[in-house]
Amino acid sequence: MSQNQQQGNDGVEQLGTTILREVSVYDAIGLRLAHDLTRIIPGQFKGRLFKRGHVITEADIPNLLDIGKEHIYIMELGENELHEDDAAIRMAKALQDDQLLLSEPHEGKVGIKSNLLGLAIVDKSIVDAINELGEIALATIKTNTVVKPGQQLAATRAIPLVVPKAKVEAVERLAAEYRAAYEGHSPLTVKPFRKIRAGLLTTGGEVFNGRIEDKFGPAVRSKLEALGSEVGEQRFAPDDRQTIVKEIHYLLEQGYDMILVTGGMSVDPDDRTPGAIKASGAEIISYGTPMLPGSMLLIGYLNGVPIMGLPGCVMHDPYTSFDVLLPRILAGDTIVREDIVSMGYGGLNNC
Repeated sequence: MSQNQQQGNDGVEQLGTTILREVSVYDAIGLRLAHDLTRIIPGQFKGRLFKRGHVITEADIPNLLDIGKEHIYIMELGENELHEDDAAIRMAKALQDDQLLLSEPHEGKVGIKSNLLGLAIVDKSIVDAINELGEIALATIKTNTVVKPGQQLAATRAIPLVVPKAKVEAVERLAAEYRAAYEGHSPLTVKPFRKIRAGLLTTGGEVFNGRIEDKFGPAVRSKLEALGSEVGEQRFAPDDRQTIVKEIHYLLEQGYDMILVTGGMSVDPDDRTPGAIKASGAEIISYGTPMLPGSMLLIGYLNGVPIMGLPGCVMHDPYTSFDVLLPRILAGDTIVREDIVSMGYGGLNNC
């Protein structure tokens, strides 16, 4: 038992300046619960049996006994302390912006969810600073993770039943200082995806001549459509550099928001796609990424339009370097060399 927590012989427990008075369930009829009570049935159910503030009735007694509760607590909250639910909701509100929705407090936790399809943006330094405070917690997904409407990207949590008010005020201060420094932005938000139309060029004589079926087109269409965008047009070219350059310029002239070139991205002498993309006039950000699968991906910009050379793994692997960079582009980010370098940490995916 901590220095701030004392137990008397009269069934009174003190948490800081908060008083918890122990009452037998048989004497608790008409009293309100001080916190949520959880029921666990292994392999079947775990959840809230009674909510904080629930008024105990005689019919509740068997259920309380079933979860091992022979006593409940009546709380007299200290002036400088907060109940776990109140602490969690105040922290969540401090971090909330227009792209985020909050769940109801439950057992000292509040879920923070996206209200749209987009890219989660999480400032790790603020997450670390909040968790450094102790007695409270902020758990998040990683920044630049794709989230769907209703998907949870963070949760606030009070660790003890009663939290010092100063801890929560420190979270509110950190969030307010961040907003002041970053033009009102929260350290936790979601960037909505733009709906774009991509021009797709599939290279390779075997596909161009009809010897094998194109597998790139369906795979690329599926990935774009899952994020709210589309392939506006797909064209085909043999392994000829000048033809590929000509087709890239055609797609650029059509005004597509992104150009995707598939096939011929390896180091084989007859793979002409990387050289053709460079010859088209594109500024190459990187040919190659420190991520597997997807190390042979090329990314650059042609007159400000993102252009990517996609390796064969995009056809059959569910998660590649393309799946990392595509959402960034849809969220309006401009990819720079540092973004590519950072992909190595955590970039090994079941290869």
